[in-house]
Amino acid sequence: MPAIRSSVPFNGAFLSPKTMLTGAQMLFVAFGALVLVPLLTGLDANVALFTAGLGTLAFQWITRGQVPVFLASSFAFIAPIIACNQLYGSAATMGALMAAGGAYMLLALMVRLKGTDMLHKVLPPVVVGPVIMVIGLALAPVAVNMAMGKSGDGTAQLVAYYDAVWISMSALVATLVVSVFGGGIWRLVPILAGVLTGYLCALAFGVVDFSAVQQASWLAAPAFSAPEFKWQAIAFMIPVAVAPAIEHIGDMMAISNVTGKDFLKKPGLHRTLMGDGVATTLAASVGGPPNTTYSEVTGAVMLTKNFNPRVMTWTAIIAVVLAFIGKMGAGLQSIPVPVMGGIMILLFGSIAVVGLKTLMKADLDVSAPRNLVIIALILVFGIGGMQIGGNEFALQGVSLCAIFGIVLNLLLPEHQPDTEQNEGQG
Repeated sequence: MPAIRSSVPFNGAFLSPKTMLTGAQMLFVAFGALVLVPLLTGLDANVALFTAGLGTLAFQWITRGQVPVFLASSFAFIAPIIACNQLYGSAATMGALMAAGGAYMLLALMVRLKGTDMLHKVLPPVVVGPVIMVIGLALAPVAVNMAMGKSGDGTAQLVAYYDAVWISMSALVATLVVSVFGGGIWRLVPILAGVLTGYLCALAFGVVDFSAVQQASWLAAPAFSAPEFKWQAIAFMIPVAVAPAIEHIGDMMAISNVTGKDFLKKPGLHRTLMGDGVATTLAASVGGPPNTTYSEVTGAVMLTKNFNPRVMTWTAIIAVVLAFIGKMGAGLQSIPVPVMGGIMILLFGSIAVVGLKTLMKADLDVSAPRNLVIIALILVFGIGGMQIGGNEFALQGVSLCAIFGIVLNLLLPEHQPDTEQNEGQG
């Protein structure tokens, strides 16, 4: 119990209106991205709100309330969730996501025992960079189909083509404008701005259906669902945890730089990874998307200079309360397909750029035969739809290319610079 009291100190400062208001502001920053993941993957947005709050509280407890971060829906899992749903069903996907959270916990134990060098050896930039690029680009056709008013697989026209293009482009342009030209806190909410603009445009074209909102209750429990465990789905999903685990380290370094405290040492990377894993497992256990630390909220912390972790406790509490407002969830579900498509075009492209940035930051010689082979095969296997296996079990997409990249990195000899080779020949 002492750990719980230290992570959630219910004293005067914690209960002050200023702390509550700042916590609400942090949720506003995270809200657009938080609800976008369930809307794109077919999950319940209210469940995502609930599990974001629950996961953040669990993270605070495990890290002893020292790190001012907010955990919510992870973009890295969008493509794998959609693919896993199609292959094994939603219940099995939730079980697989719980296992992915378990993989985080194993990584946390390995970091505790072996240190961070082990992670960099197994998951170097030459593997992580192209895997992140695959996560971003694998579903590019889905984004384009939705932007044109079609279903994700392109088989059905849900909104008239010309209406859909106007709606999706308005959402995309608004996101771009706020992202590039926005100042202050508005620069941190480009997705929310894009969704609101696209929604208003959809209203003007008369393609928004409010029937579900009218039928929904004001107060209602989120649509929780139970997981199911299939080893095929678990084997498909676990490798996906590679990219978010590396992203987590980057996020911890970012918030450490912002606050001037080294959270990799105290409370320690093993604790923050464990908190992330527990949050993801808890979320999937009730039908929510996996959690990750939010860079948007880190940006808001830097902007406001409010480094108090108790603010995130209020962000989490407010998210849990909002999860029980039924009409809000129904309203989010009423957002038309083209709005989501317009946002996804930029979103998936941005994820791919993060992967490219990972390669550039590592200053890799991508023309070296070893690096070229690893990067090329990860990209083609992941984006091209390569599949290994049959009806009972098949590896494909992000999971296949991640495993393949890790194996190649461990098996292929390190690249020797040409100068050394020339000296040997002389």
